[in-house]
Amino acid sequence: MPINTHRVGWDDDPVVTSWPGLGRLESDLTADACVVGLGGSGLAAVAELTDRGLSVVGIDAGRIAAGAAGRNGGFLLAGPSSFLHRSLALWGEAAISLYRATLDELDHLGRLLGEDVIRRTGSLRLAGLPGRVRDDAEAADREAEIADCGKLAATLRDHGIAVEDYEGPLGRGIYLPDDAAMNPVRRALGMASLLRSRAALFENTAAVRIDSGRVTTATGRISAPLILVAVDGRLEQVLPDLAGRVRTSRLQMARTEPVATTDLPCPVYCRWGFDYGQQDARGRLYVGGGRDRYIDEEWTLDDTPTPVVQKHIESVAERLAGRPVTVTDRWGASVGFTEDGRPLCTEVAPGVVAFGGYSGTGNLVGPVTARAAVALALDGTPVPGYLNG
Repeated sequence: MPINTHRVGWDDDPVVTSWPGLGRLESDLTADACVVGLGGSGLAAVAELTDRGLSVVGIDAGRIAAGAAGRNGGFLLAGPSSFLHRSLALWGEAAISLYRATLDELDHLGRLLGEDVIRRTGSLRLAGLPGRVRDDAEAADREAEIADCGKLAATLRDHGIAVEDYEGPLGRGIYLPDDAAMNPVRRALGMASLLRSRAALFENTAAVRIDSGRVTTATGRISAPLILVAVDGRLEQVLPDLAGRVRTSRLQMARTEPVATTDLPCPVYCRWGFDYGQQDARGRLYVGGGRDRYIDEEWTLDDTPTPVVQKHIESVAERLAGRPVTVTDRWGASVGFTEDGRPLCTEVAPGVVAFGGYSGTGNLVGPVTARAAVALALDGTPVPGYLNG
């Protein structure tokens, strides 16, 4: 099975191919704040800091959104990484607070970037995978998930959050009308375009050392009393003191050729959320998953896609399409997980605050965490209960 590890399916968008780039840091700079990592959460931090009137330098090791910020499934799902009824049992009312904060963040992104980028499609959580049940074990698992969808729907309704029962061509489950979809690279580059006149932003500028008051790169040093490290995958490599609090895993995806007779109206979560996919306007499927089936191999700093997981993803694509598919692109991404699913937001040294560990769902949770990091750093505000401080 050939694997293309050089192209990410989202990258052929015209907004991406016409991106002029930000240039590399080539000198020493001084600012009020430095943000290391310019994915969704890092860009949100830059926006929050500049809104407060601070001068900001932001750096990214590669092109903006070349990491997980531009390699994920493009889902904008409200709430924590685990389903709300489960996180509520673990965290208490803090889980509801996070859900509402992510809904607010989604509205904010929609106002900033418009419907060309943020598509308010809603999302589906399906019980199992679409199509005919293959065996008794799959049948039993589907029935168990139907019951769990009911528990989640009841919890959402109890807290005034929109949800509808779903039964249709894709199977049974629930529909969440507040959620949205996007091309994640287009979202990140759109945010960077809005911010490039307000902050000094640099691509292809990796931090090689982070100390209180200073970030050192290969081509220049940034002096700043406040440093925010907005890294998700490989955070424990960037800041070894966080080893044991956050752990990097590989997530994998693939894109198919257009499937003209298939219509996925919105992002779809399947099989307890472990498999997922959406379809673009040209009919191409973007599908990911399978991490739970090969969990030991996926705890890795390597983001290269693997044949065994890609085979599983291709089978998910065929279940979503209802027919054989042709895969054109395969890719992986490194993301950070925490033990209880609560993102990390903590001061690791005087004036150095790190945040990440979104457990695979950072598109909305990341910016929410970034705002909490800025409040912690500038105001001394304790982090909310839905974060690990």
